[in-house]
Amino acid sequence: MTGPLHGLRVFDLTRILAGPTCTQLLGDMGAEVVKIERPGQGDDTRKWGPPFVKDESGAETTASAYYLASNRNKRSLTLDISKPGGQALARRLIAKCDILVENFKVGTLARYGLAYDDLEAEFPELVYCSITGFGQTGPYAPRAGYDYLAQGMGGIMSLTGEPDGRPIKVGMGIADIMCGMYATAAVLAALRHRDQGGGGQHIDLGLLDTQVAWLTYEGVNYLTSGRPPKRLGNQHPNVVPYNVLPCADGDFILAVGNDAQFARFCAFAGAPELAEDARFKTNADRVRNRDALYAILPALTVEKPQAAWLDGLTALGVPCGPVNTLDKVFADPQVRHRGMHITVPYAEAAGGKIELIGNPIKYSKTPVAYDRPPPKMGEHTEQVLEELLGLSPAEIAALRDAGAI
Repeated sequence: MTGPLHGLRVFDLTRILAGPTCTQLLGDMGAEVVKIERPGQGDDTRKWGPPFVKDESGAETTASAYYLASNRNKRSLTLDISKPGGQALARRLIAKCDILVENFKVGTLARYGLAYDDLEAEFPELVYCSITGFGQTGPYAPRAGYDYLAQGMGGIMSLTGEPDGRPIKVGMGIADIMCGMYATAAVLAALRHRDQGGGGQHIDLGLLDTQVAWLTYEGVNYLTSGRPPKRLGNQHPNVVPYNVLPCADGDFILAVGNDAQFARFCAFAGAPELAEDARFKTNADRVRNRDALYAILPALTVEKPQAAWLDGLTALGVPCGPVNTLDKVFADPQVRHRGMHITVPYAEAAGGKIELIGNPIKYSKTPVAYDRPPPKMGEHTEQVLEELLGLSPAEIAALRDAGAI
């Protein structure tokens, strides 16, 4: 079987995280992804370590874990688009592609004749996706964009952290990752439009825009109330109790979603009267009186060990769970059953393989496949040029001598 995007080809001019997240998803879904890298430099994240993969001798290779996380199911071709020969070759390759994804600063590709406006007439069916920090328009458009800046400027840091602490960024590059996921959805919708006869188009995505978009209910809480939300630590702004609570041997998450669950929790905790207390009877009451309730709960939850809470509440249909470190995440039987820890061949690594995170999408007819490990820089240059353009070894050698590849 092949993925649902089998037969589509991506000209991938992305690096770091947001763009590669998008193109890896497209590759997982079956598209052929040709990753374009600058000769001698490549994707910046190749050097973002440690950790780096180690070979049989225990020595570090040039493959950083960061790079490996977002670049499977791609082929790497080194191409210098700053040179006329590289630009001409890029156009020949783009002619063989359905999708172009890039994350250069606004105006950079125009200098090389590879901006959307430069290509639209020649390639009217091309879906061209641009990912930048602030989009193609507006007062900030010329600025470089970074995940950390998007998290700060887009408000998520103001919501993350303890109420009396400093603003905290999310532990992952979540603004980049979410922008990459929005880009994937946008590309798929644009392909649908194209395949219905509408032709290709330009997709303009900014880290800041997508960061603001996924403020979702907290953003609308503000727009509805006119009051900027305050940091609540592990609490939820609209649901109580929804928090990390202490137990006899650590902590656990309690995520009560409705009044019936709250009543069952109270009964199991040995305090059924709390469910009838006028301050806590409904979720709206509990939200208004969150401080009073959270002052009571720790004395109850600390009486039992984590396993007792998790087993007992789960049996009663009350949402709860542990706070796992990553070793426990990847050992979890549900995570393992769902194929979220995968092993792929990698010749340079000790044992000839590397460990990666799986794709969470489960298709019933066109399953995700892991056909290609993350490529070495320029690993497929000759192969791609031969297959897509029919170039001879002599022509490839001439391109290399000219510095185009």
